[in-house]
Amino acid sequence: MSVTAAPTIRPLVMTMGEPAGVGGEIALKAWLGRKGDPAIPVFAVIDDAARLERLATLLGLDVPIRPIADIADAGAAFGAGLPVLHQPLAGEVVPGQPNPDNAPAVITAITRAVALVQSGAAGAVVTNPIHKKTLYRSGFAFPGHTEFLAALAGGGAYPVMMLVGGGLRVVPVTIHMRLRDAIDALDGDAIVRTAATTHDALQRDFGIARPRLAVAGLNPHAGEDGDMGCEEMQIVAPAIARLRERGLAAFGPVPPDTLFTAAARCGYDAAICMYHDQALIPLKALAFDQGVNVTLGLPFVRTSPDHGTAFDIAGRGVADAQSLVAALKLAAAMAGRRAGLATFVR
Repeated sequence: MSVTAAPTIRPLVMTMGEPAGVGGEIALKAWLGRKGDPAIPVFAVIDDAARLERLATLLGLDVPIRPIADIADAGAAFGAGLPVLHQPLAGEVVPGQPNPDNAPAVITAITRAVALVQSGAAGAVVTNPIHKKTLYRSGFAFPGHTEFLAALAGGGAYPVMMLVGGGLRVVPVTIHMRLRDAIDALDGDAIVRTAATTHDALQRDFGIARPRLAVAGLNPHAGEDGDMGCEEMQIVAPAIARLRERGLAAFGPVPPDTLFTAAARCGYDAAICMYHDQALIPLKALAFDQGVNVTLGLPFVRTSPDHGTAFDIAGRGVADAQSLVAALKLAAAMAGRRAGLATFVR
């Protein structure tokens, strides 16, 4: 997928993520990257301005921090420095060591970002990685970003996680749960709803008139006609039939071990997978440094780098910002598409 016209949209808003992780570093590097890559859109970060200044100094990054009072000021500030909507942190920040005192600020940053995009002041939300365990200790009641964003969106939003990268789009039907629980949770309604949401998003946000959806089997060899499992016959195939009755170009169940070959990838626009690792392993194998996490089914655009907090390298200056830059570009393209400002080609 490529964009043939650069969209002109409102500034994107980025969240701080876990302060002890690499979010701050890659945000600084993403701003630096704009000099060599004009496709990087204007963005502002909701973060503690003083901590970003300290981090830039620690890492030797020439990034002036420009606090702004309103995201509308981001465009004017972006050429001279990284625009920051100040969100003070209550606790000390030590790279690699999450501080529960900072969890409320992390959550508030997400809430503020969603409010900005819902009001129309921001074009899209780009989230930096969070540390869920630290947030849980502060009373965070959601499995992760996806579910929290759906709650903030309201209106019965049905969030669907898509990973994009390496010429591949993958969507897991079940997400953050134990594998044995994921198998038990799999049903036809979930497959249909996930695939239908994906289909609509591919049309609206990616400009694909008739999306082709490859639906993976659950078992080896897609069950081998029941010899290696019956879920394909009892759950997956009937769900595909329902999708086709709706007019969707869905096919399968496709054996998972052949679904991601180079030849197979040319035959579909997104792969609907049955569980988390079935989707994420091929994506990360193809595009570990450039993968993007997209939440479909929301009334606003949200993307994120497809990696975690990387505590093991935080504060060392070696974090790679490619995935965050890809998330910024994709968010801008999707927001532009919704605004009718970008033309997409497959």
